[in-house]
Amino acid sequence: MTHPSPDTAGPADPADPGADATAPAPAPVPDPGPAPSRLRSLLPDLAPWRTSADFRRLWVAGLVTNFGSFLTFVALPVQMKELTGSVVAVGAIGAVELLPLIVFGLYGGALADALDKRRLILWSEAGQGLLCGALLVNALLPEPLVWPLYAVAALSSALVAVQRPALDALTPRIVRHEHLPAAAALNSLRWTVGGVAGPAAAGLVVAYAGLGWAYAADLATFVVSVLLALGLAASPAAHEAAKPSLRSIAEGARYAWSRKELLGTYAIDLAAMFLAFPLAVLPFLADELDAEWSLGLMYAALPAGALLVSLTSGWTSRVHRHGRAVVLAAACWGLSMVAAGAVHSVWPVLLLLTLAGCFDMVSGIFRAAMWNQTIPDELRGRLAGIELLSYSVGPQLGQVRAGGMAAWTSVRTSVWAGGVLCVAAVGALALCLPRLMAYDVRTNEHAVRLKQAREAAGAGT
Repeated sequence: MTHPSPDTAGPADPADPGADATAPAPAPVPDPGPAPSRLRSLLPDLAPWRTSADFRRLWVAGLVTNFGSFLTFVALPVQMKELTGSVVAVGAIGAVELLPLIVFGLYGGALADALDKRRLILWSEAGQGLLCGALLVNALLPEPLVWPLYAVAALSSALVAVQRPALDALTPRIVRHEHLPAAAALNSLRWTVGGVAGPAAAGLVVAYAGLGWAYAADLATFVVSVLLALGLAASPAAHEAAKPSLRSIAEGARYAWSRKELLGTYAIDLAAMFLAFPLAVLPFLADELDAEWSLGLMYAALPAGALLVSLTSGWTSRVHRHGRAVVLAAACWGLSMVAAGAVHSVWPVLLLLTLAGCFDMVSGIFRAAMWNQTIPDELRGRLAGIELLSYSVGPQLGQVRAGGMAAWTSVRTSVWAGGVLCVAAVGALALCLPRLMAYDVRTNEHAVRLKQAREAAGAGT
């Protein structure tokens, strides 16, 4: 917010004896109308939606497919729990997703820089639909098998790793530079709407209709999202982009290493998700609290909190020290998990999980803003692959950590102890990362340079 300069002269006051009585009366100032209400200033900025047709297509497609994906997100661990009864087996889902995520996340970033991003998005979305069909077929068998659940989880992780860098690299191309924080908030809103509605619906569908219906609904959403993706404009590689290879991947890694503020965002999120991500033990936590009915609400609580932040994200455009916001939000995420593991009633647990989701979304908005506003277009895909690892590998490892610690100690200890470790790790990283804490989008050399380049390119066209 800007304020008048203290040396700015205003009109003479007629009641002031020092005023010039012969001076002409100042011209009346037009009434600007009522100032925007505080509520309006909190609402999401819709500028990316209004100015980019491709952003609208991606947003709607993501909303539809996110809803379906969260149905499977809940149904898969529930089915694994029913087939095995093992908390370790449920946590192992994250383990089998990890290797494909690492390998294809890095290579997928190189592909996003070298190939048409629209094609990568379209084909990976179609592949996800086929995998969902395989889960449906397995669920309809008289005796469903365990190994297809792991196989589909691994293959789906590989496809997500290929698609996500292309999506992230496409956003700065279809959204104006100054609208990128708003685009991050709107994308978060899209995710959270699906994240709230999907798990809540999944709990009811799985309980009253069966797992097959959850997988069938997810398959239908992929059909819709593929049809929407067909309308995207082509997005070929930049002329400066390197061909996908180990050398090009290493080039992206060297650039990330040279940007300590970016490394800080990766490290903070990785620590928070690895040490305090409780999703693998939620089915068992619901049983322990004698509230099996609450499982869908538990899965929906984190995205519900994120939705609250997304719906009131107008304030984020007035924050410039994004690094500090990321650190503070990650620490509060850990504190929320400490409290969630310590209470003994399901309703406080749901409230605390919702609060944790709020802080996770705050961290996500400012991490995305830092990435999108400072990384050059020719490196965007490869850096998006590294970003994918930072915010996806952590949750996968976090599921293994949560399941293993729950088997070793107890479910509730796994939750609160993970939160304690998260707060300690975030505090230590903040001390070790002064460039992250000092980041200011108004003065950061990379942000200023990229903004000037995009303004020059816009003027040239």
